[in-house]
Amino acid sequence: MSDFPGGETPQGRKPRLLEQVHEAVRRLHYSRRTEEAYVHWIRRFIYWSGRRHPAMLGEAEVTAFLSHLAAERNVAASTQNQALAALLFMYKQVLGRDLGWFDDLVRAKRPVRMPVVLSRGEVNALLAQLRGEPWLMASLLYGAALRLMECLRLRVKDVDFPYRQILVRDGKGPKDRVTMLPETAVQAAARPARRGEAPARDRFARGVRRGASSVRVGTQVSASGLRVGLAVRFPGEPAFRRSRR
Repeated sequence: MSDFPGGETPQGRKPRLLEQVHEAVRRLHYSRRTEEAYVHWIRRFIYWSGRRHPAMLGEAEVTAFLSHLAAERNVAASTQNQALAALLFMYKQVLGRDLGWFDDLVRAKRPVRMPVVLSRGEVNALLAQLRGEPWLMASLLYGAALRLMECLRLRVKDVDFPYRQILVRDGKGPKDRVTMLPETAVQAAARPARRGEAPARDRFARGVRRGASSVRVGTQVSASGLRVGLAVRFPGEPAFRRSRR
């Protein structure tokens, strides 16, 4: 695949298309997960079209690719929408083109499902099985409605104990927002320090960091798209083991 004309690199080489995609995503401050997903779908589109440069393609090829995902790959509607967003981003932000309407696009059907919600008793029973840092992480995810990466990036200076709130910086969007601080986490941090023990705020921050070390986030690209996996190591269990699946 030939290089698309663009700015020169420090070595004098013109950046390749995917390099320009990476640069555009980071310039607009999209999340790392979005960057990985967009690059994945753009690469799949290029290989599906016979390794032709997207600048030589247009609405007809994009429509055929998205219809192929729905009709032959049986992807979910959200997966097809993600692929569409990636291609629209590439054409607009990198190639400087606005694609027209996709009148002949075969849309993946979005199933109507009822959400599975745990009761308060079930949540209490689940949290009761955790101890230490994993309990603190799970309590924040549930009680403060934090996303996984927001909890992993939490800093102690963003936790306001007097006002019982957490300042989430650079969340989804990227936007800042304020959320509540669970009373259970406050009580755990307010425990009087033993002799030689760090202050409560430092213990809270250390607990979050240790909890983050027990969480592994991984991505796996399959036929149906990009999947994000989460693994948690509970106290007393051995280190992470690779799955044979």
